[in-house]
Amino acid sequence: MSLTAVIDYESGNLHSAEKAFQRMAQETGAGKIVVTSDPDVVARADRLVLPGDGAFPACWKALFDHRGIFEAVDESVNSKGRPFMGICVGMQMLASVSREYVDTDGFDWIKGEVVRITPADPTLKVPHMGWNDLVIDNPHPVLAGVETGDHAYFVHSYHMRVANPAERLAHCDYAGDITAIVGRDNIIGTQFHPEKSQAAGLRMIGNFLTWAP
Repeated sequence: MSLTAVIDYESGNLHSAEKAFQRMAQETGAGKIVVTSDPDVVARADRLVLPGDGAFPACWKALFDHRGIFEAVDESVNSKGRPFMGICVGMQMLASVSREYVDTDGFDWIKGEVVRITPADPTLKVPHMGWNDLVIDNPHPVLAGVETGDHAYFVHSYHMRVANPAERLAHCDYAGDITAIVGRDNIIGTQFHPEKSQAAGLRMIGNFLTWAP
């Protein structure tokens, strides 16, 4: 039976993510979903999900305080080619560097930097919080059935500027472009919370659970 590991490194409430992934695993016959902080389980998993809420430096420290988890993720993704999804700060960690509070190195899996949102309209508040329309930039199997204009739920003050436009799969407009989805090879990340994004988000989760890059 296929195993998807949702990685728990004490950075955010995983309850809604766990329920959404379990629901779509049942609908698609994608096997078992487990929330885990055990590097051995991460290493055995067929696909990996890295959530993250809060500030990038705090999430980064929390991840690396859980000994062996990053090493297990890195081995699975970059040596074994296992599918990986980062969510919110879990997506931002894919970048080369984050500028939030202090410069903090990311995984450098998607070249780019994480910077503060600066809307051209000063009346728009930061954080960017709530529903926004996706604009699809590049096709991807995880986006099958998702179209420009579909809604996603965002909560963030920083976003990723991607160096290679081919690796930005979707964006949204908040008085300026905000990267919404990044990806390459067996890696994908969403700035929004797919588990809170109703039909479009559940479709992406289901697609991820059956994706064979």
